[in-house]
Amino acid sequence: MAAEDSGVDARVENRDETRHRPSLETGAGGNDAGRELAADLRAAVDGDVRFDEYTRVLYATDGSIYGAQPAGVVFPRDTADVRAAMTVAADHDVPVLPRGAGSSLAGQTVGPGCVVLDLSRHMDEIREIHPDGRTAVVQPGVVQDDLDDALEPHGLRFAPDPASSNRATIGGGIGNNSTGAHSVRYGITDAYVEECRVVLADGSLIRTRDVVLDSPEWDRIVSKDSHEAEIYRTVRALVEDNADEIEERYPDLKRSVSGYNLQKVIRETADGDRVINLSKLLVGAEGTLGVVVEATLSLVTRPDETALAVYCYDDLLEALAAVPEALELEASAVELMDDEVFRLAAESAEYAEYAEPIPEGTAAALLLEFDSEVVDDLPVAVETATADLVGGGAAFDSLEAFDAAKQDRLWKLRKAAIPLLMSMDGDPKPYPFVEDASVPPTELAAYVAGFQEILEDHDTEAAYFAHAGVGTLHIRPVLNLKEGEDVEKMRAIADDVTDLVREHNGSFSGEHGDGLARTAFNPKLYGPDLWAAFQDLKSAFDPDWRMNPGKVVYRDGDPTDSRENLRYGPDYASLEPRTTLDFDDEGGFSELVELCNGCGTCRQTDGDVMCPTYRATEEEIATTRGRANLLRAAISGEIDPEELYSERFQSDVLDLCIGCKGCQSDCPTGVDLAKLKAEVKHGYHEREGVSLRERLFANVDRLASLGSTFAPVTNHATDLPGARTVLEKTIGIAPERTLPTFRRESLVEWFQQRDGPRVAPEDATAGIVLFPDTDTNYSNPEIGKAAVDVLEAADVRVAVPDLGPTGRAAYSEGLLETAAEQGRELLDDLEPYLERGWSVLFVEPSDAAMVVDEYRSLLADDRVERLAANAYGVCEYLDERRLDEDLSVDESATAGTSVTFHGHCHQKARGADHHAVGVLRRAGYAVEPVDSTCCGMAGSFGYEAEHYALSKTMGSLLREQLEASSAGRAGDGGETIVAAPGTSCRTQVGDLEGYDRPVHPVELLARGLESA
Repeated sequence: MAAEDSGVDARVENRDETRHRPSLETGAGGNDAGRELAADLRAAVDGDVRFDEYTRVLYATDGSIYGAQPAGVVFPRDTADVRAAMTVAADHDVPVLPRGAGSSLAGQTVGPGCVVLDLSRHMDEIREIHPDGRTAVVQPGVVQDDLDDALEPHGLRFAPDPASSNRATIGGGIGNNSTGAHSVRYGITDAYVEECRVVLADGSLIRTRDVVLDSPEWDRIVSKDSHEAEIYRTVRALVEDNADEIEERYPDLKRSVSGYNLQKVIRETADGDRVINLSKLLVGAEGTLGVVVEATLSLVTRPDETALAVYCYDDLLEALAAVPEALELEASAVELMDDEVFRLAAESAEYAEYAEPIPEGTAAALLLEFDSEVVDDLPVAVETATADLVGGGAAFDSLEAFDAAKQDRLWKLRKAAIPLLMSMDGDPKPYPFVEDASVPPTELAAYVAGFQEILEDHDTEAAYFAHAGVGTLHIRPVLNLKEGEDVEKMRAIADDVTDLVREHNGSFSGEHGDGLARTAFNPKLYGPDLWAAFQDLKSAFDPDWRMNPGKVVYRDGDPTDSRENLRYGPDYASLEPRTTLDFDDEGGFSELVELCNGCGTCRQTDGDVMCPTYRATEEEIATTRGRANLLRAAISGEIDPEELYSERFQSDVLDLCIGCKGCQSDCPTGVDLAKLKAEVKHGYHEREGVSLRERLFANVDRLASLGSTFAPVTNHATDLPGARTVLEKTIGIAPERTLPTFRRESLVEWFQQRDGPRVAPEDATAGIVLFPDTDTNYSNPEIGKAAVDVLEAADVRVAVPDLGPTGRAAYSEGLLETAAEQGRELLDDLEPYLERGWSVLFVEPSDAAMVVDEYRSLLADDRVERLAANAYGVCEYLDERRLDEDLSVDESATAGTSVTFHGHCHQKARGADHHAVGVLRRAGYAVEPVDSTCCGMAGSFGYEAEHYALSKTMGSLLREQLEASSAGRAGDGGETIVAAPGTSCRTQVGDLEGYDRPVHPVELLARGLESA
């Protein structure tokens, strides 16, 4: 079935028209050879060519410990672009490095002086799906989760399932020979790549597939005087001449991805034919042999059902000793997590809830998955496993999960292990350099015991997790690579561990490949004969050794040294800028920046919030990782530190951060870019001043007050001829955007005219201040009125005093002194209420987040913690106290209404977006929360003319999620409406064609009360 028939390529239509690129320089950076190379590449390819300083920094790192600037980056649009780029690079004799999402952990996508080919931008089509043949044809930039989503209607999936599947590309997986938790059952990527179209170093194009040796097809290929023929002849000779060494040296493991796959490139079929398939060599070659521009993949069926069981041990070695027994239970996955993972998860905003069920005292846990294609009865399979591992084994407790939601929570905990470990405070981190060696599972416990002895000898410790069922245990020694002593210790540990791996018949890498971390040790693993074969193989494919040099194999006399090209090495130093915000909790401004480990979670597009501007632009500079990399480059002197406060940095790096705070919760290491942005923008304002637009938006509460005073005249003023043009020319407001309207009577005035609260003190269950935020007070007081009605119906005594703003608008503009002044005034006004034990409630989530989160670093005031402890969203307050359960709601009026709920980004960052869902469901509404990204409005951002198009693009992505949610309930009957607590969200959705302005959840509760 072709892609156009199945709809699998129906992503964002006309993406090039909707993509918004930053105004990056395109020069080559002060180097005549570089400028000439860049010019020739631009003349040869249709895709973008970028050699500017920012781009080189953005592509200098990946998910590993390494960092080195490339010469520049090419974004090929198609195979012709790749071939042209390779030809130009050959003419200039410069190395080339193909790259996907850059989430690899061994330094495969770091190449000093290379021309990087970013294949994730344009070459991301799912070309064909053939359900009957269980195959798919894809380009290398396809994200694995996107492929699996397209395959799901056919009951199929791509078998390898790395933890990074929500951003990792198929091309990257081919390069690394990736795998995942289910390799116990399915093996690794090389088993599923059947054919490839490959561009070689000289720009020639070949197709790799099964070729029967000594057949007419074989004779036709090798009879030519061509590069392809030479490769085939060389590969066959190398395999046949080294047959004994291959048999002896290659480990007999399910997962061994070090070196080249000489053991798999020739095989014997069931018919007795000997078949060569160069695709098997390209898998795991890390882009050192050629650039895969298309791949034909074999697929597997999806089990109808699965079940998970977690077995808890009070000793790590006892858990590992149980692995062989666990493998006899027909589990499809056997994973391990240790107590360090649990501790870090419990301290993480995003993962604390997932670690909560793990029993106290668990030193290690085995996670077993069973699927219905392997076992007939899932409950019986789990019961048998529990009887063996707990009843008859060393496990002291177990957890079971049969429904998808509970299983997903446990898998999220497991998949978060790597980035969580990198979030450890301080410079010492559990670094990946020997982390994915593989040994036979029967030797795993003895191997780890030996590993622990090595750690003791080198006076350090490690974290343990991952794929115990196949003997691939990620062990990360804790080191401080900013110190020369620990860099040398890293090398010494690696030497000792590789000896230990050989002793236990293992492989130096069972998953993450060689890269800059492990290539140096391949001669030890494979011996001189196979090492020479690797060199000959490399020369056959890449005679000038320009394809991703230094990975997998190196030339004699030019060895790869794992101690070089470190992102944080002994020469690394960073400036600690003087800050207005308090960064003590993060260890300092620099420490917060350096928390980014490059894992690339911010490139995900299939769930959560982060990172909305990347989803709309597909630009690396729009990711949290990209912004953090540029901040780190500035504070470390890689680029001029004063660049932080340049107009270019503000516009290209910071202005596209919309302050959604998604990174605060979605980033596993907690890189709070919104906070970093506010601080740097403040520094910029101190140097360069503040624009009129920024001042106006920072003081929007005062403007809204004036608008209300002169309403309804102000509401019609912008309808006058030329008024919108004047607004655009003077303060940069987009003429297309719907502007707020104002009510003559504010919420505060309405409440004052009510003659006070309706609940007497003696009858009140509690007292609260309802904060009159700008929108609620002056533009949509009906929301505040609804909140008052609901709270008073719950016997809560309400006050709506005349309060100033929280400072949110000023904070978002980087005007920290203004925000602090407004915050102190608010604390003064609220102090009498807080002293009486009252709480403060917000209908606007961004204001709630301001007082709960931002005040802690903005204001040095003892009253902040008391306010934060007593500040709630309206629905949060109702839900936590279950006050809504005592309301008299007419469920016959609510039950016929389906609600699509879009939670506010700042609520999600605080983990508070679920409260409205619970309250509305108890009121009788059928509520479906949407796993949606930011609406793209983000306060003033969506009103600004320069950002309007990008804001609308983000809105269109939200629209897709809303429509998918509504489509899932088609045929339910009754009314379907969208509910959103955020002012910005309601504005953005209301501006979408075919959508009415959403309602606030508290308005829906009030409707039920009115009906009752």
